[in-house]
Amino acid sequence: MRSSSTLALAQLFGFLALILLLVWLLHYRGGIEYDSEDPDRVFNVHPFLMYFGFIFLVGQAIMTHHMVTIEWTTRKTIHAMLHLIAIVLGIVGICAVFKYHDMVNLVDVYSLHSWIGLGTFCLFGLQWLGGLMFMFGARESRVSMSPWHIAGGRALLYMAICAAMTGFMNRYAMLKLLPHQRETHLINFTALAILLFGVFVDISVGLAHYGH
Repeated sequence: MRSSSTLALAQLFGFLALILLLVWLLHYRGGIEYDSEDPDRVFNVHPFLMYFGFIFLVGQAIMTHHMVTIEWTTRKTIHAMLHLIAIVLGIVGICAVFKYHDMVNLVDVYSLHSWIGLGTFCLFGLQWLGGLMFMFGARESRVSMSPWHIAGGRALLYMAICAAMTGFMNRYAMLKLLPHQRETHLINFTALAILLFGVFVDISVGLAHYGH
């Protein structure tokens, strides 16, 4: 399978996950609003921004850097800017879930999901700062550090997906949904679409790297 085909599949699953996530949050969970008096609407900011920023935009940044044939500096600038947007969205998304915890009197950072998510966010920030140094460093440094930077970025994408999967499981348990409900199926399909987006992003980059 050529990289262009896997790129198309990555985009398909990325946008499908975004649509399914919005259907879930807007239709089943009442909407998305950071300043709402309804804690559930505040919480919904979190999954939306974390997926859109830390998975969807990061995936786009990775594919842009490896698969778009434009001048290196322009490509790297787009790559860095998409990651910066992801960081900003991530900060708002994390603030939203802390605000939700305050509204419903829940303990912060109590779950495996929160440990993986905050760890990923911190490592992501370090990766971005390292990328800036990498971008403006000497050519010899870029050559030596490039494999580590690429491997770290791909690992962080999967860590973000892992955080999303555990987040869905947490929310499913908290909402006490029954297995036969349509909302349950929607959550499962959303999670699968997110996972497949990450898989095809990774495959696309791998095939492009080897000239396929």
